[in-house]
Amino acid sequence: MKYIKNSDTAHIPGRPLAENEHFSFGCHPGVECFNQCCRNLNLYLYPYDVIRLKNRLEISSGEFVETYTHVVLREQSHFPHVLLAMAENSENTCPFLTDEGCSIYADRPQTCRAYPVEQAVYFEEGRPMLLHYFRPPDFCHGPEQKRYWTVKSWESEQGAGFYNQMAVEWAEIMGLFTQDPWGEEGPSGQKARMAFMAAYNVDDFRRFVLESSFLARFRVKPDVRLKLAHDDVAMLRLGLAWIKLAVFGIRTNQLSPKG
Repeated sequence: MKYIKNSDTAHIPGRPLAENEHFSFGCHPGVECFNQCCRNLNLYLYPYDVIRLKNRLEISSGEFVETYTHVVLREQSHFPHVLLAMAENSENTCPFLTDEGCSIYADRPQTCRAYPVEQAVYFEEGRPMLLHYFRPPDFCHGPEQKRYWTVKSWESEQGAGFYNQMAVEWAEIMGLFTQDPWGEEGPSGQKARMAFMAAYNVDDFRRFVLESSFLARFRVKPDVRLKLAHDDVAMLRLGLAWIKLAVFGIRTNQLSPKG
């Protein structure tokens, strides 16, 4: 998922897909390139991806980030990117790839789920505008399979609808980080570390919210408060609202300071 400005759309690689435009694609063990796309990846993980994967593996979000990812702060970036760490073998395969295919297929990340369609989002008058691009790599034989899809039918087939929604919500946050909010404290300061925890470490952020004075200092919608102890998505969305408020001073209907 890319966050862009409206004027940037012409520079996105791939074939733009209109809502009802058809594209041909199929992927199964009989396709010559099956699983080749699971090698030597720069696979970005979004916060909801981490929730799904850490729950699949039955480990904490902190353990997942420590064990399975590289956290990279690129030059002129103001928030780190989280990339899936490839296995240490000759082909740099995805760590979840087996001889039979993807071992975490039901919980695979948004990028894998949407493949070979990529998304870009921009915001117009506060509303997310989602663009889609057909972009299989050169080695991919999927387009030769003559199975035809629209963006919506492919999204439904892959169970990608909620993943895409959560990716849009994260793109809105990353769009805010196109400007430097940290000042002299820099991107390694306490507030930046808290923001990373709110986005990518839902278990530690839950402890912070429930065991500190957080709920005494901030007004949280009652229906959200009821979910915080057990609902990772509700906690993640509260974390994103906290980033907006604490880092950028943006109030939302989910979170506002008391008094």
